[in-house]
Parts: sequence; structure tokens; C-alpha cells
Amino acid sequence: MAGTPFNYLTNLARLPLNRRILRPLVIVYTLTAQCNLNCAYCEDFGARRNAAHPAPLPLADARRLLRILRQATDALLLTGGEPLLYPDLPALLAHARRELRFRHITLLTNATLLAEHWDVLPAIDRLMISLDATAPETWGRTLGGPAGTAQRILANIRAAAARQSADRFRLALNCVVTPETLPQIESVLDFCIEIGALFSFSPQSFNNWPRYELLVSDEYRAFIRRMVARKRQGAPMLASGAYLKMLHNFEPYACYPMLAPRVLPDGGLAYPCRPIEREGDAPDGRGAHGGRDVNVLTCGSWDAAVRQAIARYGDPPATCGSCFQQCYIEPSLLQTRPLTLLGEVLRYPSVRQGRLWTYAPG
Repeated sequence: MAGTPFNYLTNLARLPLNRRILRPLVIVYTLTAQCNLNCAYCEDFGARRNAAHPAPLPLADARRLLRILRQATDALLLTGGEPLLYPDLPALLAHARRELRFRHITLLTNATLLAEHWDVLPAIDRLMISLDATAPETWGRTLGGPAGTAQRILANIRAAAARQSADRFRLALNCVVTPETLPQIESVLDFCIEIGALFSFSPQSFNNWPRYELLVSDEYRAFIRRMVARKRQGAPMLASGAYLKMLHNFEPYACYPMLAPRVLPDGGLAYPCRPIEREGDAPDGRGAHGGRDVNVLTCGSWDAAVRQAIARYGDPPATCGSCFQQCYIEPSLLQTRPLTLLGEVLRYPSVRQGRLWTYAPG
């Protein structure tokens, strides 16, 4: 079965041939669309939308789906919704680790339920928690949860940080930069330094484009320049220098979204990426570059699912109006710039500890 190092080298050989479809470095599986919060900027999930989403796959089907995904790569990211709401998560993680031998497993959570699920930590390699502010009142306004939610999340983060050594995983905090949270984001980096966690961030996307207030904000660009300086000073940042430069200038770049493909709760393939797939879900679907009508479970193999998606929609577009999300930029930059990846790995411990080349937050 394929692994990330093999896929990376295979992709290097494919790039000179102008191939738009590359082998995955990590697969993101949305385990459940159910969520227990109502984050203000979330465009897909939230407790207010739970009734509109189908139930997640039963354990037997989820295991079968993971077996197919393992054909593509050995790096897996489980997300949601809120993945800790999946009732059979410990059993699924054990299957992924022991039977399927995924070498790197990431769990992305809002951390509200983490204190009831410490048993999942020994089964993962990276715990990624969403946190946009360290001031409870600021974070609470974003979450849309009951009173005390932000305080509980912060307490659970501290407790998780203290368990990293014993349970042998790495903690990372991921921020969504919005105009409202921008003044607080740097405090999250300081918090990461305090508790021994890694730090990452992406700008808020609205209708598949960075929010306009960030595009024109001098404060935002000053923040990015500070992040560049702090990274060079050794801050535990899970972001490449090339990515930070991209966020400062919003420069166009060659995106290869199938380096970090998304699989939806029912096994549907979000081809070639979530932004384009959402556009392809328009009622007529005509002229779309992507969609979700290919189901990995039904196809029975990863390669068959990809072939069917290509036959239906063609290759991903060579250029697009970018969402500028780290989950798409970072794999593309590091795959197409191997010397950049080498330099990051040699110079920055946080890149090695966080396996940046398999990083796909959300």
C-alpha cells in the first residue's frame, strides 16, 4: 500500500509531465457532519445544520472506507463536524492503526468533549484543536455554544498539552483569522509557546475567497510580517516561509488539490477540492470542474474513484480563484518545491515535529 514518501517521489516524476492529478500526501476524512457548536464563520457544519446532514457511516462501513483510503496513502486526518461525536471513534482509530497501519493519524477537534475521550490520544500522532482567541469572551462569541464553552475548551487544551509526552502525540492549535479575531491571533501563538504546542493559521474564506476585509487590511499584513519574524526566531509555527509569503501578498500559485483530497461522511469524494466541489453541486452542474457524485465506497478502490471523477469532470483547473487555505497551499508548495521542503525540515524543529508535508487543517 502507498505511503507518503513514495507518493512524494512519484509526484516529483509526474510534475514535469504537467500532470494535474498527483498522489495524495494525506487524506482528509470528514467522519461526521454532526457538530455541537455553531461557529460564526463555518459555512458547512454547526449544530443548527445537524438535521440537514445524514448520519455518519456505521463502523463496518467506515472501516471498509478506511481500507480503501489506505490504498492511496498512509497519512490520515479525521475531522468533522465534530469527530468526537462519532460513537465508535476508539474502535475506528484502533482499526486504522493496527490493522491498516496508517503511519500518521491526525484528529481535528473543537476540544469541547476532549475530557471524556482521553482514550483516543494514544492512537493518534497529532491532535489539532481549533482556537482563534485566548480571551474566553472573544472565543465564546465565535463558538455559539452555551456559557462556559470557551473556558472548558481552554482547560481541555492545557490538559491535552500535559499529556503529549505520555501519550506520544503532538498538539497543534489552528486559528482561522477573521477581522474580528485578528487582534487576538498572536496571543494564541504565545499560548502555544507557554503550553508546548504548535501553531498554525489560515485566513477566513468566504464564498471560496479570503474575506475582503483581510485582503485590504494593513493590520493583517503587519500581522503576517510579525509571524515571519517570529518563525525565524524559533516560534513553534507549523507553516512554511513560502506559505507565509503567499498569505502576505495573496499571490497566485499552482494548486494541486488532490494532494490532500477530502472524503465526505457518506464516502463521497469532494473532487477536486471543497471549494470547487461546492460550485459543482449547483442544480444543473453544467460547466462545473468538480462535484461529489463519486462515492469511494461504491467504486471499491481509490484509483477507480479518481478515474471516475476525472471522467466526469476532467482534470482540476490549472488556475483558479484561490481560497488561500493552508490545507491546499502548503501541500502544493512543498510538493513543487522540494528544496523549500528540505530547508524547512533542516532549519525548523516545528516542521519536523508537526510533519508539515502531511498538514491539512480542516
